[in-house]
Order: sequence, then structure tokens, then C-alpha cells
Amino acid sequence: MFIEFEETPNPNTLKFMPGQTVIEDGVRDYKTVEDAIYSPLARAVFVLDGVNGVFLGSDFVSVTKDAIQDWDLLKPRVMAVVMEHFSSGQAILSEPESVKAQGGSTSNDLLDEISKQIVELLDQRVKPAVAMDGGNIEFVSFDDGIVYLRLEGACAGCPSSTVTLKMGIENMLKHYVPEIIRVEAVNPFDY
Repeated sequence: MFIEFEETPNPNTLKFMPGQTVIEDGVRDYKTVEDAIYSPLARAVFVLDGVNGVFLGSDFVSVTKDAIQDWDLLKPRVMAVVMEHFSSGQAILSEPESVKAQGGSTSNDLLDEISKQIVELLDQRVKPAVAMDGGNIEFVSFDDGIVYLRLEGACAGCPSSTVTLKMGIENMLKHYVPEIIRVEAVNPFDY
């Protein structure tokens, strides 16, 4: 097995690609080892010193390190953990969480028409590009002209995320949905 990696716009996050499916539905974003109780792979990565986050996508694992840790030392250790996990045949997710997909599209049944339009634009135009950089953006809510989004994976804490959010996503959404005044990022622990 060969694990590839890519740099992301976030200098503290690398995207690791095992060349096979990581998870089938949605995404998983873990900020602590305690969050990763139902992911043996994420728990194994968190054992490494300096790991601050593990994000599982459909075909990649993004790992975020603390600012002190050096990728030259950490990268080979992450690659070894990911390779060992996939080679062993262990589950990526244990049973209770595997039925609960996080990060999928928001249920359109519960949304107003503007929110449905926003979710559709995010799903079609934003999420594929963000996933290529090892992250995800989730719709949280639309209230009084403000779109609230949660940044996950490589997007969370990325120095360029504010520019991407304001200049890219906000401008695109305002173009298609004139009711939007602005776009704001929310803390992942607020929702």
C-alpha cells in the first residue's frame, strides 16, 4: 500500500490519501482523541505527539498539527499509522458512529427556500473544491441576511480561510441569492 500526501492551504494541515475509500457517507471532524471514540483510525493518529485534529473525508484523511511540531518529523509517523491501519483491515469507524453520517448535506425538509438554495450552491460549487484542499464547509443557518458556516478539516484555522470565506464564498452566494448580506464562520463547538 502506498499513502500519498498533499499540502493544503493550511500550513498546519496535510491531506493523506490511501488510494481507497476512507468513509462512505459524510465526513468526520475530530478535535480531540475523546471526540474520536468511534474511530479507531482517528484515535491511532491522535496518539502521535502534536496532532490537534483528524478529519476523515471520502478518500482522504487530513491531519492538523500544532504550530510547534515539524512536518518533517510528524509526516512519516502519520503515514505509518494510516498505512498500518488500512493494511490491518481494521474498521475506520466502529458501529455506533458508522450509522450516523456527519457533514452530509443538511436535510432540506427542515429548511426554508433561501436556505435550500444556499445548501445546493455549497454542495455543487464549494464543497468539491474545499474537499480537494482537505476540508469541508457546512451550512449551519441563515438568519437576517447572514449565512453561518462551519469550517472543518484543513479549512478550520487556515490563514486563507477568511479570504476564501469573504472573497470567494460570500461573493458567489450573494451573486445567486440577493437576500444574503454576509457570510460568517462559526466556532465548530457552537453548533
